Amino acid sequence: MDLNKLLKAMLVALPIMAISACSSTSESETDAMGSTNGSGSELNGGIQTGGVGGMLSAEEQQRQQLDDLRKQQIIYFDFDRSEVQTEFAAILEAHGTYLVEHPSVRVLIEGHADERGTPEYNIALGERRAKAVAKYLQGMGVQPSQMSVVSYGEEKPLDFSRTDEGFGKNRRAVLVY
Repeated sequence: MDLNKLLKAMLVALPIMAISACSSTSESETDAMGSTNGSGSELNGGIQTGGVGGMLSAEEQQRQQLDDLRKQQIIYFDFDRSEVQTEFAAILEAHGTYLVEHPSVRVLIEGHADERGTPEYNIALGERRAKAVAKYLQGMGVQPSQMSVVSYGEEKPLDFSRTDEGFGKNRRAVLVY
């Protein structure tokens, strides 16, 4: 028996095992103390009873992972650098996949810098960061017409603390849909 068949057999058996493991509360007692939670499952004295929910297929799990990654819209950069770090590849791949699958969707890529350096230098650095993200997405097949780039330089910091950690939060590109 392969793993999928075994899992399906277990899913069929679990509701039966859950029913046989329920307490012996009579129906009238259940009516007096039970209520439903909106999904049809009974709540008896704080204990939820009911069947096992369906498992996600591998494709559905992958789609869920991509959706979760796409919720992360900030790509951070090292000091005075504009290269996309490998630790942000999964996030950008999730955004790239979404944009390729939805060619009518447009994204604005904002480039930011910390306050060290001249305002002119930081505007240019923010632009290089935003363009690096756009180039990465374009390499995945995202159309240039779907992306716009803007640099705010040091003008819109996330963190005003003037610490190394704060500066690190301000060195970023943000994907805005």
